[in-house]
Amino acid sequence: MVSNMKELCEYVSNKRKARNHQHRELLRINGSCSGLTDREYRYVKHSQKKSFPKQYKAAYNKIWRGNNEKYDLKTFKL
Repeated sequence: MVSNMKELCEYVSNKRKARNHQHRELLRINGSCSGLTDREYRYVKHSQKKSFPKQYKAAYNKIWRGNNEKYDLKTFKL
C-alpha cells in the first residue's frame, strides 16, 4: 500500500511502464491491428437495429380505428 504522494507517483510511473511494455510485447508477437478484409467481413454476422419506428405502422396509427363499422350509401349524407 502506498503511504505518501512520492510513493504514489513512483507506483503510477512503474505501472504505466509495465503496461507499455506489455502492449509492445503483444504488438511484437501478434502484429499491429488492422481492419477486416472483404472476405472476412462477409462472414461476420450482425443484427439490424432493434427498435423500428412505430409511427408508420397501422397497428399504432388511426387507420384501424372505426374500421368495424359497415358503410352504406344510405349512411352518407350528400
